[in-house]
Amino acid sequence: MSRLTVYKDDAPNAPIFDSEEPAAVAAELKPINVGFERWDSPVHLPADAPAEAILDAYRPYLDALMGATGAGSADVVKLTPEHPQAAALREKFLNEHTHTEPEIRFFVEGSGHFVLHENGKVYVALCEAGDLIHVPAGIKHWFDAGLKPSFTALRVFTDTSGWVAHFTGDQISKRFPTA
Repeated sequence: MSRLTVYKDDAPNAPIFDSEEPAAVAAELKPINVGFERWDSPVHLPADAPAEAILDAYRPYLDALMGATGAGSADVVKLTPEHPQAAALREKFLNEHTHTEPEIRFFVEGSGHFVLHENGKVYVALCEAGDLIHVPAGIKHWFDAGLKPSFTALRVFTDTSGWVAHFTGDQISKRFPTA
């Protein structure tokens, strides 16, 4: 079940908001301009489906989403515990960063924590299959897929060069719970 837990950024052990209700999650994220939706997708693919098959199956949804956001490209990111660089990729994603364009993700399978740092608060959003999250450009965040990452997500980009992070150097991600 998707979940949002919010903390003051100086109190990692004292949640000030916690909900698994999608409407409440979306409402709590709206003031920082982060979009959250649950999609009931009729697409069912095998776990080993290649990226091209995933993109083809979700093409109608992607076309609508890219048209609505002005995005220019989409790809598939898949991470499993068996991936030879799983630990290194997790460590990279765990560092707080920003982007110069929105970060839009739709979780096809598995789960991960998008952690947003804005206005003195830390928002820990557990995203699972069927969740769409839209993080505006400039929002400080990190991503934690856990010690044994297992997720597949569609990534939507405005800049066709793809995912480019601008690391803040802040070590805040080390003070908050990980997946």
